[in-house]
Amino acid sequence: MISIILGTRPEIIKMSPIIRECERQDIDYFILHTGQHYSYKLDKIFFEELELPEPEYHLEVGSGTHAEETGKMLIGIEKILIKERPDVVLVEGDTNTVLAGALAASKLHIKVGHVEAGLRSYDRRMPEETNRVLTDHVSDYLFAPTEVSKENLLREGIINGVYVVGNTVVDATYQNIEIAMKSSNILNELNLKALDYFLITLHRAENVDDKDRLKEILIAFNRLSETYEIPLIFPIHPRTRKMIDRFGLGSMLDCTEIIEPVGYLDFLILEKNARLILTDSGGVQEEACILNVPCVTLRDNTERPETVEVGKNVLAGAESENITRCVDEILNRRLSDANPFGDGRTGERIMGIIK
Repeated sequence: MISIILGTRPEIIKMSPIIRECERQDIDYFILHTGQHYSYKLDKIFFEELELPEPEYHLEVGSGTHAEETGKMLIGIEKILIKERPDVVLVEGDTNTVLAGALAASKLHIKVGHVEAGLRSYDRRMPEETNRVLTDHVSDYLFAPTEVSKENLLREGIINGVYVVGNTVVDATYQNIEIAMKSSNILNELNLKALDYFLITLHRAENVDDKDRLKEILIAFNRLSETYEIPLIFPIHPRTRKMIDRFGLGSMLDCTEIIEPVGYLDFLILEKNARLILTDSGGVQEEACILNVPCVTLRDNTERPETVEVGKNVLAGAESENITRCVDEILNRRLSDANPFGDGRTGERIMGIIK
């Protein structure tokens, strides 16, 4: 039996190919949802849109400090694993859910499979970096998306159980983009034309919890609006909205078209048709690369260096002048068709290895 532990929107998306593969091969499994993302638009809608089975267990942990979230998850996950005794626990990515799931399973001597193993930003200020490093070091199966990720693991002395399999984000994108093109009406709803808007996502703590850094990013958005005179579509994350209000920066959003978070299929369409994406999300960097959309990453580093190496992404940090310069640079660049993340059969490979 396999336990699939997840808790956030990106995990739902990236685990969906594995869930579908379990269904296709009639493999015994159950989904445990920690509830790290707990709003309808950031969570439940993804199960509905992707036609995935509802989780068998839901911890409803919600938000809190890193210690509060991880501690509650450890307690809840352990009880369920003791009850179910799965053979393998699968976790994906770098969230508190991933760390809690891996730790709970490891201490119960249940094998751990880490999907998207070996990613490194080498920035320990990021809580995600701590989560992914610790998870890799207690995992039995390390499903690295690229050779770069494998080399990161080898440098840390992790040799056994490492497999380069590609990234399930490719599976998910390929499986769902055609569905999205048929079912989504988001461009008409927002009165948008293809290649005639920029798409923005912003949620990471190092950006939105730092007033000076956040202000610089918003200054850049205003400058881009003036320069390019096209809509800046901003599906705003609840955390980002809260911090902008707390810092009194609301007036700086006038240059953007703020919308509520949208479902996965609608978001795929917004990504595919954007002229440019500005983001601090790792998953969005990957999706932009797969969809051949220019991407400017609002961070000082990335655990997806492959996107930069193939020329589809540039690191801009948070200084307004650098952000605008990077936008100009990548918009004048001819993008290649290279996709470093695989052929869309990663879920099948992972389940084949486990079996």
